[in-house]
Amino acid sequence: MLPVLFFSLSLSSYLLLCFKQFSSTLLHDTRSVAFRSMDRLSGPARIMVVSDLDRTMVDHDDPENLSLLRFNALWEAHYRHDSLLVFSSGRSFVDYKKLREEKPLLTPDITIMSVGTEIAYGEDMLPDDDWEHFLNQKWDRNIVEEVSNLPYLQFQSETAQRPYKVSFKVEKEHAQEAITTLSTTLEKRGLDVKIVYSSGVDLDVLPRGAGKGQALAYVLKKLSSDGKTPLGVLVCGDSGNDADLFSVPDVYGVLVSNALEELIEWHEKNAKENPKIIHATERCADGIVQAIRHFGLGISTSPRSVVAYAEGNKENENFTPACEVVKFYSMYERWCRADVGDSERHILDITRNLVCYIAQMESLSTHGVLRGQASMLHRDCTTTIQGRRTRVIHLGSSASDMA
Repeated sequence: MLPVLFFSLSLSSYLLLCFKQFSSTLLHDTRSVAFRSMDRLSGPARIMVVSDLDRTMVDHDDPENLSLLRFNALWEAHYRHDSLLVFSSGRSFVDYKKLREEKPLLTPDITIMSVGTEIAYGEDMLPDDDWEHFLNQKWDRNIVEEVSNLPYLQFQSETAQRPYKVSFKVEKEHAQEAITTLSTTLEKRGLDVKIVYSSGVDLDVLPRGAGKGQALAYVLKKLSSDGKTPLGVLVCGDSGNDADLFSVPDVYGVLVSNALEELIEWHEKNAKENPKIIHATERCADGIVQAIRHFGLGISTSPRSVVAYAEGNKENENFTPACEVVKFYSMYERWCRADVGDSERHILDITRNLVCYIAQMESLSTHGVLRGQASMLHRDCTTTIQGRRTRVIHLGSSASDMA
């Protein structure tokens, strides 16, 4: 099996070189407009989860998206308010937006696309122009296209081609020859490139400074310069182009159980003895949750689990309204399908917590701004489903009714 191939410099040495080269830029422009979207956090993120998309966060063999929805509920309930979610994918932004239309993906805080050649921040996906400027050294995609007329190379789709990424399809038996020929030819033409082969067919030619690991290192450097270095970073992947992520210093890592042989071989050769990198026994997003639990990075019981209400309370004694809201909607979804036994008790328990929270907020409000919110809650939670089997519960009108 072919490993992901890097030329000239080891990743660790190269990351050090990267830090030196763009450190002056960071000193003068750590507060770019795009990066200010990170201001929603007042301090360091409790955890930063950095995940590949296809076959890692997204399980294409799971038509109901159950593992993804379990992760989504866990993140929204326990992590959204003080943590960072990063998607790092080989997809272009165009193909990423198509995936968002097909799958129930959360909106990440940071998107790293096109094998680490493009970085964007926030819901509006504001691009990091400094990163693209950094990559534009000894790079000319026109030259890459010009010398790529090998008979066994096929250009990938137009949407896969990006300013700093030229992507091909090549069968495994020709991959080594393609990599050697391209590397030698492009070096003679004055370009300094990295060639990444993954998934047994995808070959990407990038600027030397690009890659998922280098892009993550750059983002972490920016966060550090802003005094917001995450307390823990978990990287997650399944294929060869994710190996970069696991080589970033001091991160936790998980290969999902369905990882491709190329990444498993990389792990055996490079990280088998590293206790901070594991090969999960669970697929895709469930493997990410397994890693959160294994490394003790935080709560790992999703509100979408069948008995999540009871287990979630055992795991997390600190009540948060976000968690209860997610639990309620997860319960509501199963309730509509008539999948929940003793649903009245579960909904009553969840609503009691919400009403008590609102009652506490009312007692703290000196101007009565929150007055009457508790009495509104029961009306919003009493629901009728038209045209199908219906369950309606009267939940009470005040915190005292819930006692």
